[in-house]
Order: sequence, then C-alpha cells, then structure tokens
Amino acid sequence: MRDVLFLPFADGMELAVAADGSAAVGDKPADAVSAPVDVVAYFAVRVALMELLSVGAEAKAVVLQNFIADDRWEALCRGIRRACRELGIDLPITGSSESNFPTVQSALGVTAIGLVSAGRKRIGVTPDAAKFAVIGRPLVGPAVLAHSQWVAPLSLFVELLASPYIYELIPVGSKGIYYEWTQLLTANGRQWRSCACPLPLFASGGPATSVLVSYDPAGESKIKRQTGHLFFPLFAEQ
Repeated sequence: MRDVLFLPFADGMELAVAADGSAAVGDKPADAVSAPVDVVAYFAVRVALMELLSVGAEAKAVVLQNFIADDRWEALCRGIRRACRELGIDLPITGSSESNFPTVQSALGVTAIGLVSAGRKRIGVTPDAAKFAVIGRPLVGPAVLAHSQWVAPLSLFVELLASPYIYELIPVGSKGIYYEWTQLLTANGRQWRSCACPLPLFASGGPATSVLVSYDPAGESKIKRQTGHLFFPLFAEQ
C-alpha cells in the first residue's frame, strides 16, 4: 500500500523502512540525465525521508549504496546532509561503495530507517468530509532542475506535517497522482473513484516533487496561503 515497510520492534514501537534509488542520472558520460552527484543524492534521500516522515515515523538513520565510484562518497553524503538540514534533522549515514569495478552509468540507492508507534501511524486517518490537493507539480528528469519553482520544498513539507489541518500526506512517485490517490482511498477503506485535477494525473512524479494531501476544509484558506502557487485542488468525482 504505502512505500514503507513496518517491522515489530519493542514497547509498542515499529521499525519503519523506506527506500529510493536512482540510475542513469549523474556526472558520467553515459548518464541519460546530467546532474551533480550531490544533487542526485539529495533528491533520492528526499523521497525516502518524505515517505518515512509522512507516515508519522521519526527518522533515525540513512543507508547509502554508492554504485558510482568510491571517490563520490563524500559528495553523495553532502547531498543527504542537505536534505536533512532542510527537514530539521541530523542523521547518521552508513553504507558502502562499489570500489572493485568501474561503472559506465551512475547509480545509487538510499534507505531511511525510523521508528513509529504502532498505534499512531499516519495512515487511514482521513475522514469522509476531507478535501484533497496536490502540492507542487509532478516533474521528472531534466524538468526537476529546470523548473525548481514547481518543486514542493522540504521546508514546506515540514510545515504541512505539523499543520493541524492536514490528515495525510503521500509523496507522489513515478506512478503518478492517480495511483497515489487510489492508495489513499484504499487505506481509508473507500471505493476507487475518478478524480479531477489541473495537473496530469498519470505523469511521473519523479523524486517526489509533489505531495498529495487530505485536509480539513476548515483550514483550506490557511493551507492555500502556506503553499501559494504550489496548491492544486483535487476533486473526487462520483
């Protein structure tokens, strides 16, 4: 359902694990998309951490798998630390690098590990009267860097997490807005319905450049002020 694995831990707590990967994006000649490796790591860990935090978990550590080259490790960590700063957290980083064989394209994986109370997961808590919106535009590939003004900032994501008017947040991934919409409905025990939104419903959301939210209608004006030009309403259709 959600892209987070939950494992029993202790004292009513569960381990929460979220991951993301990136391939053919980086600074190697054969890469499909050219980008600094620290930026690649930033957007990859952004996805994993947003997934983790959106279900109510507290992030504890990041695991990095570097398949680019051993000498890129520090640059990759720099991108991860940037995302952590923007989220207001400080996490230890561990992992490994491919140092035996050269690769012709960039590739990396990141895993975020956290803890969440088994009874307080932020899943399936959207009431029938809720309204819905997408914050940010779904972007992928070169568009992520070329149109950064449409990327939902992590600082805004933190504000939305703390908002008393927001019920659930779902980062929009490569399967698009409509897929995340159906996941949200399923988690809340509702039948699938069609929906309408000014944004393309089936376009890839890339590295979670946008977030689907359910919210209390009483807070709509405040949420719109917070999100400004990044607010796109999503309407359920009967």
